[in-house]
Amino acid sequence: MEQQNYQYQGNSVFVQENSVSKKFFASVFLWMFVALLISSVSAFVLANSPGILSYLVGEKGFTVLGYIAIFAPLGLVMLMGAAMQRLSFPALVGIFLLYSLLTGVMLGFILLIYTSVSIAICFVAAAVIFAVMAIMGYTTDVDLSKFGPILMAGVIGLVIVSLINFFIGSETLNYILGFVGVAIFTALTAYKVQEIKRIGEGLDESGSEIAVADSKKLAIMGALSLYITFINLFLSLLRLFGGRR
Repeated sequence: MEQQNYQYQGNSVFVQENSVSKKFFASVFLWMFVALLISSVSAFVLANSPGILSYLVGEKGFTVLGYIAIFAPLGLVMLMGAAMQRLSFPALVGIFLLYSLLTGVMLGFILLIYTSVSIAICFVAAAVIFAVMAIMGYTTDVDLSKFGPILMAGVIGLVIVSLINFFIGSETLNYILGFVGVAIFTALTAYKVQEIKRIGEGLDESGSEIAVADSKKLAIMGALSLYITFINLFLSLLRLFGGRR
């Protein structure tokens, strides 16, 4: 499939609020909600199922299956990003839903570490911050694209240090990562929402089959991007304010 180049232009007729842009934007957030719902159910089931948990965590720590469940989502994200054009829409949806399920498994471990009250407070705080920054990203006239490379470099650095800290277990470093994570993912929310808005504005309004197929895939990728941003904002807040059991 030929890759489409959906570039935003300041004088584009798509700057006006139109049905194509609105449907695309709504679809992105719908898929994001579906992912959050699946992850929430998955996390709750794992946290309340000792039998399932025993397959993932043994006496000496995580089992092989446990490590696969934790690190597999990273591979799935890379697969979706690299093979989006080659994957069919149903295949992309399947990988997206699997990613949501496995992320829920990871979050299930979180439920076992932190108190229910602190989890609820941090989740609500993340939702409020995300909503405020999403509105800012959607309504601002400031071009946030220039901050993209800086933010993405920060995310890569954060992931690398987090993986290192996963094995060394430094509480001080974990606390610092929490501050850095909140700052990065708060800013990234506005950036991503503006980026998704501009993609929606640039979609071909002709309604051709290629454009429709691509718009569905782009909606999944947009939802994935926002979902990852929200989850990491939530986890960063937990690192700072989460009360351990």
